[in-house]
Amino acid sequence: MSNPLLKGLLMKFIEEDAPWGDITTNLTIDPAAEAKGKIISKAEGVFAGQEEVETLSSIFNLKPQMKIKEGERFPPNKLLGEISGKAKNILLIERTLLNLLSHMCGIAKATRDAVDLLKSKNLPTRIAATRKTLPGLRLFEKKAVIIGGGDPHRMDLSSMVLIKDNHIALCGSISEAVKKARSHSSFTIKIEVEVRSLAEALKAIEAGADIIMFDNMPAKELKDTVEELKHRGLRDKVLLEASGGINQTNLIDYALAGVDIISMSSITASAQPVDISLEVEPI
Repeated sequence: MSNPLLKGLLMKFIEEDAPWGDITTNLTIDPAAEAKGKIISKAEGVFAGQEEVETLSSIFNLKPQMKIKEGERFPPNKLLGEISGKAKNILLIERTLLNLLSHMCGIAKATRDAVDLLKSKNLPTRIAATRKTLPGLRLFEKKAVIIGGGDPHRMDLSSMVLIKDNHIALCGSISEAVKKARSHSSFTIKIEVEVRSLAEALKAIEAGADIIMFDNMPAKELKDTVEELKHRGLRDKVLLEASGGINQTNLIDYALAGVDIISMSSITASAQPVDISLEVEPI
């Protein structure tokens, strides 16, 4: 059974692309014509989007047949899957399908590249996404991160407490912000605090934060801060996260600093889409 939320989102994309139908196809293609579309990679990537292909196909009575599993790396010129049925319906969904696949496979690849880089150095740090996602596409982008081997982090503002600099400025202090959050939230909700120095980290830990996020802290300073927390016997009391300006070039340095999690906006906001085409032929 297809996911009704996913089905609704995909239909909105189709309606955006063809609000009054596909004029070109309606004027040139026999409504009864049958066809097969081959989904072919033009560049390497990590496959993500099987459910999207299958759901979009089912909406328009098309039959999908995937040739690859989600999370699998693929080379250029790889047949990823086929869809068959009414030619007009294949042409109607073509661009929406390819846009989603290109975007999701690119994010999955960027995530996998980061995860594999840490694994190659035997570093246990987890790669996570951020909320720097495109409006309307977060479900797909976070899903691609998971398929790539990363952690989605919080899905939205309703998912957990993340006290940032603006919250602290408005509350007056880290301790006051954490106190308010703790007193009014469920015991099931974790509280994370964004900090920019050792002093702020100590205040957040003392206030009872579950997770400390070091924001835009240089890797060397972060390593020294983590060492100081170890020295004070506080390191194991909280999860430590690094975020801000982290990419493939400095990822190892941040992982060596000793944090548990590295969140990277680059795996969603800067991921290169994978070139994928749909070659349609009559049957």
